[in-house]
Formats: sequence, structure tokens, C-alpha cells
Amino acid sequence: MRHIISVLVENNFGVLSRVAGLFSGRGYNIESLSVGVTDDPKFSVMTIVTHGDDKIVEQIIKQLRKLINTIRVRDVTQMDHIEREMMLVKVHASPKYRAEIFGIVNTFRGKIVDLTTESMVIEITGTKDKNKAFLDVLEVYGIIEVVRTGSVAIARGSKATTDFTKQDLKH
Repeated sequence: MRHIISVLVENNFGVLSRVAGLFSGRGYNIESLSVGVTDDPKFSVMTIVTHGDDKIVEQIIKQLRKLINTIRVRDVTQMDHIEREMMLVKVHASPKYRAEIFGIVNTFRGKIVDLTTESMVIEITGTKDKNKAFLDVLEVYGIIEVVRTGSVAIARGSKATTDFTKQDLKH
């Protein structure tokens, strides 16, 4: 099962390396990893997407909590949450097909951020499924390159993801 783990950490050098080392040292795979500074520059939030059954993810969370720079760890998958990833997609866009591609970009609420005589770069944000559907539709035009941020997630409601307790989790 896919899990999204939110980790509040001190914003210090080497923290990312320790977290990634924990995963590789125990043979856990990271599907995506996004890190950003919080509103307090002393802390960062890591959003880690991984796969595993509940026991494996529980082990991962316990190990993450043992790391010295870790403040809080939560499995966001268990909460009512919002998840997004951003992609930049470079696609062949000859003048013949440009209008069609503009229409597709508008349908998916994307934004064209670069345009040349033969290509365009599109920024799109959404769920993993939406972004996959967008790539599927664009494929016929010839995708040149795709870069993705990886997933970020936040719990719904007025509490911060890092403030949730076990009682708040749905089971």
C-alpha cells in the first residue's frame, strides 16, 4: 500500500542524508521525496511517499522518530488530506498542433511557461492521476521531457499536519 509520511525536522545540513540513509539502510524504497522550509525557518517538512504494508510503515515511522533531528512524524495517508505534485512537461508543438495543445492545457488548468517555434513547456499541478492523464493525452504530440516535484500533502481542517495525535487519525 502507498503511504505518505510527513516528517517535521530541524532545518540543518545532513538531516536529509540521515533520513535517506535510514530508508536505504533498511531496504525501504522512496517513491518521492519533497522538502521545504516551514513558516519557521528553523524547521523543514519532508513529504516522503513509500510503499509497504502497515507493519513496514510503522517500522519506518518508529525509525524516523529515533533520528536526532526529527521533531514529528505522521502517516498523512491515514488522515483526510490533500495531495498534489507539480510537473514541467516539454512537448513538441509545431504550429500545426499548437492550438490543440493550448486547448488541452486549458482543460487541465495548466500554464504554458515557455514557447519556442517547435516546443512548449507546460506547468501543471494536480493529483498523480490527473498528471498521468495529462501525460497520456499529450503523448501523441511527442513528449520531450518531464520533471516532477514529487508529492506534497497537507491534512484538511484547521490543525497542522504535524499537530495531529493518534486520536485524530481515522482507522
